[in-house]
Order: sequence, then structure tokens, then C-alpha cells
Amino acid sequence: MDHFDSEQQTCGSPRRPVRVLQFGEGVFMRAFADWMISRMNKYAGFDGDAAVVLPRGINTAAADELNAAGGRYSVVLQSVKDGVPSETIERIDCIRECLNPRTQWDKVLRYACMPEVRYCFSNTTEAGIEYREGADTFPSKVARLLDARCSAGAPGIVFIPCELIEKNGDRLKECVLRYIENRNVREYAEHECRFLNTLVDRIVSGVPDSGSRERLEALTGRAGEIFVCAEAFHFMALEECGKPSGLPFAEAGLNVESTYDVTPYRERKVRLLNGLHTAFSAEAILRGFTCVDEAVSDNVFGGNMRRAAFDEILPGVPLPDAGKSDYAESVFERFMNPFLHHKWRDISMNSVSKWRVRVLPSVEDFLKKNGFAPPILSRSVGSLFAFYMRGGFRDVPEVVEFFERSPSLDDFLGNSSFWGMDLREISGLETAARTEAAKWL
Repeated sequence: MDHFDSEQQTCGSPRRPVRVLQFGEGVFMRAFADWMISRMNKYAGFDGDAAVVLPRGINTAAADELNAAGGRYSVVLQSVKDGVPSETIERIDCIRECLNPRTQWDKVLRYACMPEVRYCFSNTTEAGIEYREGADTFPSKVARLLDARCSAGAPGIVFIPCELIEKNGDRLKECVLRYIENRNVREYAEHECRFLNTLVDRIVSGVPDSGSRERLEALTGRAGEIFVCAEAFHFMALEECGKPSGLPFAEAGLNVESTYDVTPYRERKVRLLNGLHTAFSAEAILRGFTCVDEAVSDNVFGGNMRRAAFDEILPGVPLPDAGKSDYAESVFERFMNPFLHHKWRDISMNSVSKWRVRVLPSVEDFLKKNGFAPPILSRSVGSLFAFYMRGGFRDVPEVVEFFERSPSLDDFLGNSSFWGMDLREISGLETAARTEAAKWL
């Protein structure tokens, strides 16, 4: 390693007021939102901790580990610039505690009613922001929190969702309002709270392998430390519409763009970076690739990814050609970061909802322009079907139950609850998907 920096924070420092309620304890939030909070504490005087709520409260292993560590862990930022490797380790100590809503809902409500809690970050995946009557969804939890907070007379909250869905703030607000029956609470949610649309961008590869962990423990002198690895690049577009949220992003030196419309930023990132991840994760796993960089380095596989990016995705991104091409090239540079060890199996979680959000819009735009489906992206849904049929995938219960019934490809493509349409109606897609699926089944 040619360059190394280590930024330490004092473990014994007094706890700060809880100013953020956060839904989602996964590695992305720890390396993005909580890292940002830590930076704002250190460089901009934010002076705030986050109380973290598990969205579902089913898998508690990561939360239990964080609680046992007192909410402290390290983010390892790894990159290569001009051929020189760089690694920065930052200690994060802004998580007050992780809460299971199934067993600690009263405590969640107590935090929600604190007047000093003014912000709510979330990442519940694309499947998390939804309305289902009578279901215990993330928006239904927010509705109950706002009911309690309104009754307590606490000021409104600024919601900053990090889920990669279009108009995520507007969508969250829409779902929350559908759960609220009390007129006063509805007015409170509509007029006292803000639901900001966002676009977030950072590749987070997750926890290091055993060899890297041993090296990092020796380097920091912290045996048993929780490490989360990510790229150094980070970006957030925040649709504040000229009314600042009050968070000192700029003062902390964070790459956050305040804007009136996040759509161009979202289309660029979601379709290219996330779209390529989702479109190729199933095939990569089926072909035996473990990490993104090794797959992109493969002449055939990497060549198909580049053709999908430049021929099938880029033409539909609403930005000038030069800016699109430059961003696409930067995406492949980030994919090739050898430090990240970004695992395809981690990327593949919840692939059905991700494919609809990240890939289908590119398929539809290509179809409108050319009259037929894009061949590479169309094949990707066939790979996805084959991967799920072979088992070992991770997705929401509805998708798991669907595949437990051993569906046909027709059932999969025609399931409008997955896609919002019948994919068989897209000219050329079904044939390409069927040919691809047959390779693996």
C-alpha cells in the first residue's frame, strides 16, 4: 500500500443528543448516511447521534453486533487515483443504538417524540416504500411515529430517504399519508414535515474477508472491530428546492448537491451504475464470478457490460452525450477498483424489484426508439429467472413464495405484480429471455 491515512475518534467521548432517526442498519447506511453524520459531527459541529431502527426486525445479527460494540465501527475507504492506492480508515461513533421494532417499539416512539430529533434517514431497499393495506410496512411505521410526534407537540421532521426509487421522498409521503386517518396528523405530515427526493451514490462492498480483516485489525490495533469497506467516491443530490434542510453538508466537505430536480442525477446513476449491477448480477453468479472487478476484467463478460451501457442504456439517459459518456467511463473505473471486493451475491439481493426500477426503464426507452427490445438487457431477465429457480437467492417473502411454487418463465415474465406490466408484450424480450434461461436450466 503506497498511501495510508487513519482518522481516529475517541471512544470514550460523551454521547451526543439523538438528532436522527434512521431506518436501516445495513452496510450502505453505515458507510454513507452514518459516515456523513460522523463527518458533520467532526467538521461542522452537528453534534448529533442516530437511533437506528431495523425496517423489519427479522434478521437482527448485524444490529446485535453493532449494539455489542456500543454502536462503534470503522469505515474503510479504498480507491486508486492515478495508479496510486489509497486507504483511509475512519472510526464512526454516531450510532446510539439499534432497535428492533418488533420488541422495542415503545422505545422507537420515545425517540420519535423527542423535539431534538429533526431528521429521518432511511434505506429499506426499493421494496421498502410501499402501501399495503393493513401491512406493517416502513411507511406504516412512519405514520404511527408521526401520530405520536404530532400528539407530543414536537416539530416536524425532515425525511431523507436513500432508497433508489424515482421521487423517493414524494413516494414515501404518498404512502405515509394513505396510512394516516387522523386529520390533524395528516395536516402535520403534509405541512410540518418535509419529504425530500434524493439520489445517493457510493459503492459499498460490505465487510472485509478474513484476510483483509486480520490486516485491518493489525493496522488499527483494534481486534474484533467491525469494518465496512467502501469506495472513496460519494455523492448525494438533494431536492431542497431552495429551502435548506439545515444539515451542514457543505461545511463538512461532503459531496452533496442541492437542487430543484434530482431526476437527471438519478437517471444517470440508477440506470448505469445500479442498472448494470442488477442486469448482470445473476449471470455473473451463474458463470462463477465472485466479485465485480473480476467479471468486468473478463473480455467477454466485461465487453457485454460495456455494450449494454453504451448501446442500450446511455441513449435513454436525459443528459448531454459528453456528460453521459464521461460518467459511464467513470462507472467502469469504479467497477475495476480492486479493493472493493464487491460481491455479486450481495448485489443480487431483492433483484426482482431492482430489475423493475433499474433496468426496465432502459428496456422501454430502447423499445420506443428502435421498435424492439434491447438484446443484452432482455437476456438479463432470463438469467435472473434461472438464478432464482436454482435457489440460493435473497428476496422479499412474496418473491420467495412465488418461486417455491416452481413457476414457468411465462409465469415470471407475465407477473404484473413484479413488473407493473406483462413483459411478454415487449417485442423480442421473451425470446431473448427464454434462450438465456435455457442455458442454465
